Amino acid sequence: MYKKARILITCAVVDLHSHCRGRFSHAAITSSPSVRKSSQNLPSNGFLHFPKMATLETLNFDNKALRDLPVDPNEEIRVRQVSGACFSKVQPTPVKNPELVACSLPALQLLDVVPSETERSDIAEYFSGNKLLPGSQPAAHCYCGHQFGVFAGQLGDGAAMYLGEIVNKAGQRWEIQLKGAGFTPFSRTADGRKVLRSTIREFLCSEAMHHLGIPTTRAGSCVTSDSVVIRDIFYDGHPKEERCSVVLRIAETFLRFGSFEIFKPVDEETGRQGPSVGRTDILKQLLNYTVSTFYPQIWQRHQNIDDKQEMYIEMFQEVLRRTARLAAEWQCVGFCHGVLNTDNMSIVGVTIDYGPFGFMDRYDPDFICNASDDGGRYSYKNQPEICKWNCLKLAEAIQDCVPLSRTKPELEIFDEEFKRHYINKMRRKLGLLRKELPEDIKLVEELLMTMKETGADFTNSFRCLSHLPLPGTTSFKERQEEVLTYLLTQCSTVEELKKSFRPRMDPKQLQTLFVLMQTNPSLLAVLGRGFGALQAELERIEKLGELEGVTQEVKKSEDEQKWKEWLEKYTARLLMETDGLCETPLESAVEERVKVMNANNPRIVLRNYITQSAIDAAERGDFMEVRRVLKMLENPYTPLDQSPHVLMSPAGAGADSLAVGAEAAASDCKGAEGSTGHSGHASRVLATYDCKPPDWSLDLRVT
Repeated sequence: MYKKARILITCAVVDLHSHCRGRFSHAAITSSPSVRKSSQNLPSNGFLHFPKMATLETLNFDNKALRDLPVDPNEEIRVRQVSGACFSKVQPTPVKNPELVACSLPALQLLDVVPSETERSDIAEYFSGNKLLPGSQPAAHCYCGHQFGVFAGQLGDGAAMYLGEIVNKAGQRWEIQLKGAGFTPFSRTADGRKVLRSTIREFLCSEAMHHLGIPTTRAGSCVTSDSVVIRDIFYDGHPKEERCSVVLRIAETFLRFGSFEIFKPVDEETGRQGPSVGRTDILKQLLNYTVSTFYPQIWQRHQNIDDKQEMYIEMFQEVLRRTARLAAEWQCVGFCHGVLNTDNMSIVGVTIDYGPFGFMDRYDPDFICNASDDGGRYSYKNQPEICKWNCLKLAEAIQDCVPLSRTKPELEIFDEEFKRHYINKMRRKLGLLRKELPEDIKLVEELLMTMKETGADFTNSFRCLSHLPLPGTTSFKERQEEVLTYLLTQCSTVEELKKSFRPRMDPKQLQTLFVLMQTNPSLLAVLGRGFGALQAELERIEKLGELEGVTQEVKKSEDEQKWKEWLEKYTARLLMETDGLCETPLESAVEERVKVMNANNPRIVLRNYITQSAIDAAERGDFMEVRRVLKMLENPYTPLDQSPHVLMSPAGAGADSLAVGAEAAASDCKGAEGSTGHSGHASRVLATYDCKPPDWSLDLRVT
């Protein structure tokens, strides 16, 4: 057996050096059980003679998806229904004068790319799609999806292109894509292009989520060009030219729930169906590929069993667990995806397809980050239930291979896993490490309610709690006062709340809908999401009315009382953590508590105003802010005094600076906003990434 393995390895080395991507590729070796067993005594990477890093010309492509799944024989690049296939062959459309905006070295290292490769003069040519990486096979993936709860039929990669899969020196398989590389059969009425603002947002947030420890696709590079397209950003009749841009995306796979909906029969509500309806043979092929490639332990248990139904159920159970944990992670950092359609849900439980995402500033369970989400279907509080609903749609999509009667009862796994992961994460965020009490969930709920009622900043409120030591330490009372004072600086002012609750709908449109609601309410059902928008506007108007006559002094007094009440409950819970501790272990417990809390409560998240500042600078041709923000996002949990970018954060700016006084912190943050407003903010070097957002951020809308 060992001799056989040596022969395979020798063949692979010859194959690699000759740039051949044939039978004895790196991936073929790693998939061989006999070689895996015999390679236990080999070097740590499992192979002999493989180069540690690769150039762009020697990336180790092994495009398994195109070998194992059906590819459309029709190679016409025109909008059409693609039946009986999972991929269509495509070619990137060249752009004029591509230019590198930024690249992520940690992401590119997944592909074994040598850092010096990012300094090549032609790197933008490769990462824009103007030049093809040797071994790549561009293709567009066919999938369907439920969008805002309605089955939309065939969707597919309208702007993204699969380039292939790269197996790195550790034996890991990574699929790479170019998003924004041009027209495909799935582009529908669009042009297959992405613009600079959306590309920067996806690039930065992909890496931000990874460094927060949340499962996600990665982004290797962001490239822009002199090619332009016309975009109407808010669909309000004010189009403008924007630069075509491309992001290099990296993931274990980009298969999604919608990948399995291409087999969906006619939908009763819309009359649409999947392009490969009735092709159970391809559904089995796709399921077997998914399990064998991405759930190998499940595959090992069932590969020699003819009836694979139990295997599919086990895969579905694991998808439920991963998706539930992912949703819990989102909730714990205040992240809102914005478009949780089934075509934006990963089959391996990672965050995928960054569009109108948003991290909450002021805590609001009804937070909507997508200006197009009129009814709030994808609001922050709805995310877990929507993810579970999407899992049901996945179960329905595979029911030709495993009955819904077997998969639907398994949905309870989602609720159990979400609750377990959420409360465990929240305990770490609150530093409750020694005991797990049932009433901890109530403490969390009361904290969130206090944040909501005071309009407190989600990220900074959690982060500052690590400054409160365990009761019994000499500085406890002093620190408790500091924390309270700081929390009050993180609460929304009356004016900020009034600005947040301003009606967003055009006054004439609002008046028309309001009259319709009074005269003929039965017609409102026809409006669909429009009715949800009306409800949201009425709620904002009601909240705005409640603020009439409220002074800032009154609000601050009420906020102080609410925070005092919660801090008393928190202190009582912390006392339970000190049971049985003497003085020396108490100090050790305090240190451990701070360490764990600061590792679970980020100092920095990618707030919308930070992203917008980077976009504004980039649209003027200055990419330094994108690169500066990227570096900052690589260390989101690092304490201020240990941050490699400490010069960008003045003393007292955020929750890591309570020692200098919370009032001074608020003053520093306010002063850093300047008086130029949104139109001039991009010209300033942002020194307050960990601050409560400036006033102009309330005007930002993403769609």
